[in-house]
Amino acid sequence: MRIEILGTGCARCQQLIQNVRTALAHLGSDAEVHKVEDIQQIMTYGVMSTPALVVDGQLKFAGKVPAPKELEGYFR
Repeated sequence: MRIEILGTGCARCQQLIQNVRTALAHLGSDAEVHKVEDIQQIMTYGVMSTPALVVDGQLKFAGKVPAPKELEGYFR
């Protein structure tokens, strides 16, 4: 599984990274996690509000920071 976190590095983006890592650790997953800060790359997904989460090339959400428990559902 490839996970991309889209955002420019704001506090909400950092929180999403932390929540993603917590969720993956709870699931025992060794998924690839990539941080995408380049605006041009972010725009290819049509994201207008960050942070956003992409799992295996599919945009799952944008503009919010779900709790680790909610994120686990995206990774199962």
